[in-house]
Amino acid sequence: MADDISTLRRILKECRTLAVVGLSAEWHRPSFFAAKYMQQHGYRIVPVNPRYDSILGEPCYPSLDAIPFPVDMVDVFRKPADVLPIAQQAVAIGAKCLWQQLGVVNREADALARAAGLDTVMDRCVKIEHARLFGGLNWAGVNTRVISARRPV
Repeated sequence: MADDISTLRRILKECRTLAVVGLSAEWHRPSFFAAKYMQQHGYRIVPVNPRYDSILGEPCYPSLDAIPFPVDMVDVFRKPADVLPIAQQAVAIGAKCLWQQLGVVNREADALARAAGLDTVMDRCVKIEHARLFGGLNWAGVNTRVISARRPV
């Protein structure tokens, strides 16, 4: 599992197309907020939720295997019991990273993804990590654990 700053920074630099499984169209939901933030920072968001036709101006897909183009990261906003089949689909479509959001920890899915060569992240928010490592979260007084006089590119 990726937990160090350099690995998280590499993942967020390399993975520019994010399939967000469980993305909600409701503006007040954490999945919507995180996906909108990432979209506003240049990432391509691919909503995966069979309940909607589109979210954030992007067509919504019912499952990962229905996406007709390559995906770099599978970002999971589902309960831990639902993650293993999602991890299997992530491996099948050739994703580079399986990211389990805050509160989502499925060690079996993590092991499966790592065994297939994917980077994995558990129990972390992609939006918070991006803001911590590339954004201005430190200006709000949050201890980002990043000490540098230079802004990362």
